[in-house]
Amino acid sequence: MPVLHAPHRLKRAGLILLAVTALYAGPAGPAYGAAADEPGWTAEPAAGQAVPRADAGPHSTRPFFTRPFFTRPFFYMAGTAGTVLEDRLALANTTDQERTVTLRGADAYNTADGAFAVRPAAGSTGAGAWISFGAGATVKIPPHTRAVVPFTVTVPPSSPPGDHPAAVVATESGREVGVRVHLRVGGPTLAALTVEDVAVRGRGAAAVVAYTLVNRGNVALAPELSLRAEGRFGEVPGRGARALPVELLPGQRVELTEPWPGAPVFDRVRVSVTVTAPGGARAEGSASAWFVPWRAAGWTGLGLLGLGGTTLAALFLVRGRRTRQDPPGGEEPGETSERPGPTPAPEHELTGASR
Repeated sequence: MPVLHAPHRLKRAGLILLAVTALYAGPAGPAYGAAADEPGWTAEPAAGQAVPRADAGPHSTRPFFTRPFFTRPFFYMAGTAGTVLEDRLALANTTDQERTVTLRGADAYNTADGAFAVRPAAGSTGAGAWISFGAGATVKIPPHTRAVVPFTVTVPPSSPPGDHPAAVVATESGREVGVRVHLRVGGPTLAALTVEDVAVRGRGAAAVVAYTLVNRGNVALAPELSLRAEGRFGEVPGRGARALPVELLPGQRVELTEPWPGAPVFDRVRVSVTVTAPGGARAEGSASAWFVPWRAAGWTGLGLLGLGGTTLAALFLVRGRRTRQDPPGGEEPGETSERPGPTPAPEHELTGASR
């Protein structure tokens, strides 16, 4: 059942939270905030960090909470196959009207461009289906009240080791708020990935390198990318290593592009994409591309074609004029032909008597 907090207690807890956060964080400390917000109400992990009790059995893990005044951006949970984990979700109604919020678990996945998304209610067959709110799946929150709702994550005995991304989804009046659940099942882990379908698109300052990343391991990856290019005239400026703005979940495939402002104007280049991630994951893919200034080449070709046409027309014109001015026989005016005339027939000598 959800635990409801009255407004004056909520205000007192907020003041204590601000004081303790300032004490621990200091001027340069990290910022802590809600995982998700919607107009009129919020959903976030309850303050504290869930830690299994030392005396809990292997199939029933009841957490106690440390650092009770610290908020968490996500749920972080870990256990072996067959374990039952527990945590709490905090819902706060900041309006003057009662709110009715429905809670459920959902599988998490990467969209094609690498964003984090959750499955619909009927589409979760993984860790999202392990999350249960029991009788607290529907919560009525009075005005200006905060409710803390417990839930469990029952890890099946046959669950493979590694990360199983999920989310807790709160729904009210068509609005959905998802709070991520980082769940790891104990056992051997493998960080592995591949780089596929590398291609160069665009030219000049608009050139980009497109590629596909595939997580071949069983843990989520925070990849870093570097770009190297080699042309016919030597090495071409690429891109140094930088962290990619994506968390690649196990078994997921994402299609990304990397800006390449150092692309050459005219060259044949082989581009190599190298991606690394903590845990020893490393992969490389490459592609070849021609860089030709087609617009300049097109104008140059048209110019050469026009020059060639003009030259041919001039040659035909000169030849035509010479043909019209030449006399029959090919003699120039005022000239006498030195060619020998026809040879006269020889005169035969008549001999003998007349008949």
